[in-house]
Amino acid sequence: MKKIILILVLVVSMGAVAQETDYSVSSYIDEGFKAPNTHYIGEAWLNRILQEGDDLPYNLVKATFKANSTLDWHKHGTAQVLIIVEGIGYYQEKGKEPYLMKTGDIIKCPKNTEHWHSSSTDNDVTYLALYSGEIPTEWTQVVTQEYYDGVAEKLKNE
Repeated sequence: MKKIILILVLVVSMGAVAQETDYSVSSYIDEGFKAPNTHYIGEAWLNRILQEGDDLPYNLVKATFKANSTLDWHKHGTAQVLIIVEGIGYYQEKGKEPYLMKTGDIIKCPKNTEHWHSSSTDNDVTYLALYSGEIPTEWTQVVTQEYYDGVAEKLKNE
């Protein structure tokens, strides 16, 4: 009987120790913080899920743009991947036609490629952005409300 009690105490103790292990857990569901209103029109929320460093060579950010919101033209010193988790938005690379991005799309933007992305006029868009923050984003040109509205009109007719 003493052996059984000793074994139970050891098993329970080991289980308790296993539960005390520290994990780095975050959630992409959290809305994050309201982004300062620079380099975009409208309202945007950011959730920095993973930060470069801590043995990671990239950042992972969840961005939610409320309807009728857009980023300015910009480029990154490394490739960027956008994974559209919910909603509808617009994406365009310099010199190319705009694209209507939607839930499930995965867009790879090559490094040093000037581009912009946004929600659509009537829908929020949420995406996960995967990129290296080694080289800061270079903001190149303002996307005006008139330009954005023209892209929206063009994509509605397609």
